[in-house]
Amino acid sequence: MRENEFEFIRGLVYEHSRINLGPDKRELVSARLGKRLRATKLATVGDYCHFLQTERDGEELAHLIDAISTNHTFFFREIAHFDFLSQIAVPELKARARTEHWPRLDIWSAACSSGEEPYSIAITLDECLGPAWPWHIECTDISNRILAKAAAGIYRDETVGKLTPARISRYFQKGYGPQEGNYRVKPALQAGLGFQQLNLLEGEPPFPHPFHVIFCRNVMIYFDRKTQEELVQKLTRHIVPGGYLFVGHSESLTGIRHSLQTIKPAIYRRPLNS
Repeated sequence: MRENEFEFIRGLVYEHSRINLGPDKRELVSARLGKRLRATKLATVGDYCHFLQTERDGEELAHLIDAISTNHTFFFREIAHFDFLSQIAVPELKARARTEHWPRLDIWSAACSSGEEPYSIAITLDECLGPAWPWHIECTDISNRILAKAAAGIYRDETVGKLTPARISRYFQKGYGPQEGNYRVKPALQAGLGFQQLNLLEGEPPFPHPFHVIFCRNVMIYFDRKTQEELVQKLTRHIVPGGYLFVGHSESLTGIRHSLQTIKPAIYRRPLNS
């Protein structure tokens, strides 16, 4: 991949997704472009860049951003977050629910990827709340393809197998015949989740209510400082006073202007009086 081709891809991806691909991402971009060259049956990166310049419907651009932004994830990644959610955040918010007139607990998985994060949240809520307080998880991602996988809730045995046998039995249906080796999230758990495509940096998220908790993890690592600040301020506006924001353990709000209180590493809280 030539330097001018990399710069063209960098600029296009940044313009449409705000993902900032530094020079250290050149090998990653090259590897992921290989998949798109095979899919489009184009011979060179130069041909692919020309194709992106001339296509009118933007379909391939969506595939490109999808390929670049796809992130590795797994169930209960960064387990300390789920421990804090069940032991601290949820009991605290539940205690406020009656006086604050909250009919349910609302959580947003803002970059849900292939679904392991929101289903981990759902399992946590089911275990710590049961029927005591209804809950709903809004799941969004920039990629339609990866979002469809999350909504389907079907995972291979090597992925689900990392959970405890009790959780697998309670929350997943085992596949047989053509579905051998697959596990599907049970409808009772999946009913508490909603899925929609969303670019976090395009306008205000279309939600009519704020959230008690927002998970936006391992997203800001792709953005420059200005974009990180814009995103954090936008997310803060969608958190109830006293609600929580979880970011990835490799991320930090240090050096970013924000109004949140630091609770623990990668856990922040909107002040009650804000």
